[in-house]
Amino acid sequence: MSYINANKVIYRRGPITDVATYETRYYYFYEEGTHQCYELFRTKAKITTIRSLVWHLTVLWYLNPDMSVDRFKDLTNHICDIDNNFITFTINRQQVNNIIDRIYNIDLDRAPKNKIRKIIFKDNCVLDRIEKLKIVGSVIGKQKKITESDVYEAMIYFNDNNKQITIKKLAEYLGVTTRTIYRRMGSELNKEKNVLNKTLDEKIQCSELHKI
Repeated sequence: MSYINANKVIYRRGPITDVATYETRYYYFYEEGTHQCYELFRTKAKITTIRSLVWHLTVLWYLNPDMSVDRFKDLTNHICDIDNNFITFTINRQQVNNIIDRIYNIDLDRAPKNKIRKIIFKDNCVLDRIEKLKIVGSVIGKQKKITESDVYEAMIYFNDNNKQITIKKLAEYLGVTTRTIYRRMGSELNKEKNVLNKTLDEKIQCSELHKI
């Protein structure tokens, strides 16, 4: 991330045209959700597939319209280097070049597909992870119908709070049955859950090794 920050690469952006249903001191709430919030590298989870890699790079290209092609190539090479801890797999030079060409030809007048979000915490929010977790559970749990995006937000904040994600925990947290969680959790979301849990395990193991 030091490379990205040093080069002032934009990797987070809030909604630009969607209007929040209401705003509090700490967060914005979108009753119908918004697709316009991009927050890359929000968790410690790494990029595990080519598809996810292409999406991340497409978003970076979209959020940085003034970036030159050469700078984008450098950024792509940096992220695709497994030693820089963004991805979990090796990728050869030809594959990287193919991805760059593919993204360069994308019509960026249309925003990249994105997960829907309902609660977006402000940049200057002073709440800690536990307090944020309580707010997400409280606000989403009051809704009559739980959506896939609600499950995703709960998963993210569980992970941020260094908690393993399970179906039972999500159900209790959102005040619904486990059957409801299973119905709302598609294959992609289930893969995301496994990735977040695996990343957390690695983080805990690394922490234990440092103690030794």
